[in-house]
Amino acid sequence: MDSFLYLIVIVFYFSITAFLAYLGYKGTKDAADYMVGGRTIHPFVMAISYGATFISTSAIVGFGGAAGVYGMGLLWLTVLNIFAGIFIAFIFFGKRTRKMGANLDAHTFPELLAKRYKSNFMQGFSGLMIFLAMPLYAGVVLIGAARFIETSLKVNYEVSLLFFAAIVALYVMMGGIKGVMYTDTFQGSVMFIGMVSLLVMAYQGLGGITAAHAKLTSYSAKAIEVFGATGHQGWTNMPVFGSDMWWSLVSTIVMGVGIGVLAQPQLIVRFMTVKNNRELNRAVLVGGLFILMMTGVAFVVGALSNVYFLESPAFGKISFLAAAKNTDSIIPMFIDNFTPKWFGLIFMLTLLSAAMSTLSSQFHTMGTSLSRDFYELTVKDTGEKSLLINRIGVLIAILISTYLAYYLPLIGGIALIAKGTALFFGLCAATFLPIYIFALYFPGLSRKAALVGMLTGFISSLVWLLFIFKDVSGKILLCKSLFGVDSLLNGTVWAKIDPVLIALPISMIVTIIGYHLWKSDLDDAHLEKCFNGINTKVKPGKDISSAV
Repeated sequence: MDSFLYLIVIVFYFSITAFLAYLGYKGTKDAADYMVGGRTIHPFVMAISYGATFISTSAIVGFGGAAGVYGMGLLWLTVLNIFAGIFIAFIFFGKRTRKMGANLDAHTFPELLAKRYKSNFMQGFSGLMIFLAMPLYAGVVLIGAARFIETSLKVNYEVSLLFFAAIVALYVMMGGIKGVMYTDTFQGSVMFIGMVSLLVMAYQGLGGITAAHAKLTSYSAKAIEVFGATGHQGWTNMPVFGSDMWWSLVSTIVMGVGIGVLAQPQLIVRFMTVKNNRELNRAVLVGGLFILMMTGVAFVVGALSNVYFLESPAFGKISFLAAAKNTDSIIPMFIDNFTPKWFGLIFMLTLLSAAMSTLSSQFHTMGTSLSRDFYELTVKDTGEKSLLINRIGVLIAILISTYLAYYLPLIGGIALIAKGTALFFGLCAATFLPIYIFALYFPGLSRKAALVGMLTGFISSLVWLLFIFKDVSGKILLCKSLFGVDSLLNGTVWAKIDPVLIALPISMIVTIIGYHLWKSDLDDAHLEKCFNGINTKVKPGKDISSAV
């Protein structure tokens, strides 16, 4: 009976999603509609779509599961998400991005950078990098959704994975950005209701806010007993400064995602979908509240799940077993065992919404990266064949992402989803963030300096991932096969530091040096066009750091 009820609700949910995708399909007439929604998206839709794209099962299941291991220290990521991912992104990046995108008729983030710096190579390289690297992020989002379907419906993981990937593929290929954003808004609303309900239910079930946190603090000795060798000091304390766990929490999870959000192509394109700056201002409050409820609740509940697991006779050590073998099962197991069956159904829809909203944007971004930023640039074809290439690109991206979602759990490791997300965010930050900042605020940066800065960030990040950062290099095994060690700096603190803390500063320094070393090779007329409506007095070699 429960399974039949689940099936009815899921069919109803997917019917609404399909209808909204159809509305997007009917409203998609040309490339501008498909890629930036005709630049007429309502600010509420834009804000919820931005938040729903940002927050996925990687945040709720992956990072929530990570909080089950690392504890409340993960809330620093919530602070950074709201400050950088909403306030700074919307006010200091979004407004200029929206206006410059309209001035240059840019439809994607790589196209915006390429038209700003007048570099076809930049667009082709950026599009190809996004298409090849983003499946890692999409793969870990798929893992989160499939794990919850597996736990809730008691079906095989591989079956859950294939079913869910097929559903997302269908509606992304139909509706373009309008279909994606319409469904994002519906799914974001479901997510908000589900997370508020989860927070209330968790505190009620654990004896109230004060009692729940007091109990979690009282189990610090147990956390130290199990995880103390890595630097754990209890779920309500930060890990020991400089320990393996501290570096993993601070440099990879908090800094990697908290900074990397500013350079996410699938989020930046949202700024180009609204009509004016006033609508971006209106979107800040909605976006901030949404991110607070999504990440804050996931991280708090993830940490508090340990109280339930430790006090329940049937699940005495389940959270620790999950942490050691599959951290990403903590939230699904907590929901399945702690909450009533009817709430498990509601929360399954919450997670389906979280996964679908992010995946649809990821696949849409990967499709446009292949078609708009690579195919059209090299073949010079902007007709119907380009739209076909876009949809083929989406299909290829889904196949690669699905394979990674199948393969990555076989590798194992603590907080797999969270770390996979952070690695992609960090790669984007090192590659794009410095030249993105200069594109919006410093007209004097030359094409040559921008290209050198971008390639420096990408190469340094990739080298650090493959040969230095032990969390990754030790699993990829390239370093071991060439040099016989997991990391070239094995046994030192450098092997623990996430690439974003190395590659991003290097990229920024190189870009700044290039700014002062090479004079601008972009003509005045082009810069006037770029900054029209942003600043009225633009001269090559001068910055325009005036107020937005």
